Amino acid sequence: MSPDIVIIGSGMGGASVAAGLAPTGARITILERGHQIPDTAPARDPWRIYTNSAFRSKETWLDETGKPFEPGNYYNVGGNTKLYGAVLIRYRQEDFGELEHFDGISPAWPFAYEELAPWYERAEQLFQVRGDHTSDKTEPPHDSSYPFPPVPDEPAIADVRARLKKAGVSPFTLPLGVDIDTWLKAGKTGWDGYPDLRCGKMDAETCALAEALSHENVSLVTGAHVKHLSCDPETHRISQVTFEKDGEVHTLKAGTFILCAGAVQSAALLLKSGLANSSDYVGRCFMNHNATAVIGIDPRFQNDAVYQKTFGLNDWYLDDGETGKPLGNVQLLGRVTPDILKIQVPSLPMLAARWISNHAIDMYLISEDLPDPESRVVLNGDQIQLIWRRSNMTAHHKLLAKTKATLKAAGFPLVLSRLFDGRVPSHQCGTVRMGLDPKTSVLDPTCRSWDHPNLYVTDAGALPTSAAVNPSLTVAALALRTASTIQKELGA
Repeated sequence: MSPDIVIIGSGMGGASVAAGLAPTGARITILERGHQIPDTAPARDPWRIYTNSAFRSKETWLDETGKPFEPGNYYNVGGNTKLYGAVLIRYRQEDFGELEHFDGISPAWPFAYEELAPWYERAEQLFQVRGDHTSDKTEPPHDSSYPFPPVPDEPAIADVRARLKKAGVSPFTLPLGVDIDTWLKAGKTGWDGYPDLRCGKMDAETCALAEALSHENVSLVTGAHVKHLSCDPETHRISQVTFEKDGEVHTLKAGTFILCAGAVQSAALLLKSGLANSSDYVGRCFMNHNATAVIGIDPRFQNDAVYQKTFGLNDWYLDDGETGKPLGNVQLLGRVTPDILKIQVPSLPMLAARWISNHAIDMYLISEDLPDPESRVVLNGDQIQLIWRRSNMTAHHKLLAKTKATLKAAGFPLVLSRLFDGRVPSHQCGTVRMGLDPKTSVLDPTCRSWDHPNLYVTDAGALPTSAAVNPSLTVAALALRTASTIQKELGA
């Protein structure tokens, strides 16, 4: 029997929309390209994770010059959330309006923050967020507190938080999707960048997908590599999906199709299928946060933290303090251990890597990447080509300068930094953007295709702007909101 709904992808968008739709009783089939990460996987071994990754796909994409590279994307049940940093933070209220940056304009969303606020709350409940919403002066309005109290600072991190306060900034508690006690029972490591074997990280598989699959009307097909979507030329409705599994070609018909393969792959599938592109905006406005890793070193500081990633800085998120223009977010990275440091800098002697790691604090800087139609995903034959045009680097350089100065004022005299390049998927989004104008967007404000009434996209490709915070919670909230729209139609 054909399903009522086909969902392509089991990452944050796919799992969340499935969780929202499961109670309807509609027959739902989720097609996932990858498989579940096995319990025997080397999930706490940095040498297997960061060198010749045991988890990353072996596929290659092309960069702007046509040179092949291996993207840092993952295909498994739960998608990229299996290795994410579990920061589940809302976009700021101001991110939904037009914002002037040093190097351009971040356009307004097709609706205000207040429209998404109740869905943020639903997503926070679904993903069991730990946090304190009163700790950040830029935090948008909440109707209720987070479901659980914050993940605690370890003693060394509490010391850094106190130092930074003394230096004049206001560290806030990161909202996190981690049951820290359960996580640490499985191994004394951080969770940021480590794959989750269903042991404490609140990711798409362990939360939203588990909720969806608890309903008998929802099924998951793994190893299903979707190749094509077909459209009825008269009704413009999507009629079927074609996928490969175990070397065989299969097709599925359904009444509703929801595409959630990730910002790059969703755009690529629509381009391959020749669909949803009357605006010529499929693949355009690709955004990937401007991101830099920073290490502050103090020979007097002893970092004996295990997981580290519990606070951030939004002091310059909306206002640089000089011009009134936004700079971005700063947050702790998961602990950069000696092994990870040695992997990232192979020429560094292990003795030096141990010394640096033991006396350092590690941070992650995020600045908004502005939507540019010329920054895009295209197809070069059958291969994906990623043409990423960096934007808003003036703000990022200023954020880096302020962070370095603040760390030095907090007693870290040596501060090193590294800008991430296009091989690192720093929150890819925007390729199938929603908007109010069918001429400059692919989706309407409910995440429905302007061209096909039964096609929705609920992954990060739908985001019209990247803001400067982790997008996972926003993707989940959008997916739950879209599920509500579809649910009303099913009822009708």
